[in-house]
Amino acid sequence: MTPSTAAARTGDLAESGPAALGHVVTGELDLSHRIILYLDDISVSFDGFKALNDLSLSIDAGELRCVIGPNGAGKTTMMDVITGKTRPDAGKAFFGQTLDLTRMSESEIANAGIGRKFQKPTIFADHTVFENLELAMKADRRVRRTLFAKLAGDERDRIAEMLRMIRLQDRADRLAGLLSHGEKQWLEIAVLLMQQPKLLLLDEPVAGMTDDETERTAELFLELAGKHTLVVVEHDMAFIAKIARKVTVLDEGHVIAEGPLDVVQQDPKVIEVYLGR
Repeated sequence: MTPSTAAARTGDLAESGPAALGHVVTGELDLSHRIILYLDDISVSFDGFKALNDLSLSIDAGELRCVIGPNGAGKTTMMDVITGKTRPDAGKAFFGQTLDLTRMSESEIANAGIGRKFQKPTIFADHTVFENLELAMKADRRVRRTLFAKLAGDERDRIAEMLRMIRLQDRADRLAGLLSHGEKQWLEIAVLLMQQPKLLLLDEPVAGMTDDETERTAELFLELAGKHTLVVVEHDMAFIAKIARKVTVLDEGHVIAEGPLDVVQQDPKVIEVYLGR
């Protein structure tokens, strides 16, 4: 999809429902048009430098989208806009058909179902793997006030399933700070998943991993696709090749190519600005 096509598609979406009124900020996630995220002509400037320049893209629910591009292409700023950390100077950003991300706080966006994993894992190093997942679980903290309150059976089942998914069943009682780098990354992903996000943003998830850990991460992402929507920003092209279904290439704050990896890799502009370096 070209930037203009994405803009047209997302523009049609905005005009067809409550979002067209420009006042819908909270409520249930509306996926009636299948699109879970769309950005339309987003621009962001920092001291005169355009980090994003009329950026337009749309992502379908359940999609695994890879985003690549050279340093400074706008990948991190794009995620900052999606999560409410940065407000765009211009453009639209919607989660589903009706949730206007540009008018929501970071906490509102997280509660609506957008999770973000940064490059460096942020886990509770002095707690066990199990306790990290327990703390992350969506629950009424007024009811379960302490970490050591008794878990219900279905809650334990959820944690057990998550441990199986990230292959840390035998590490459940291990302090998180003693895990390998790759295991810490998987645990942080699991922590985010315990919060039941609809959209998960993953920033360079395999940086610093061993080959075996990278392979396992690819398997994990492919297992998650469909159940969750994943946006993966990564420089490791071998890893991208293992998981890619659709790839978006950014440069100078806008989309320069989009499509299957084998098609994108043949694009002269992509070769010039990124793959040829």
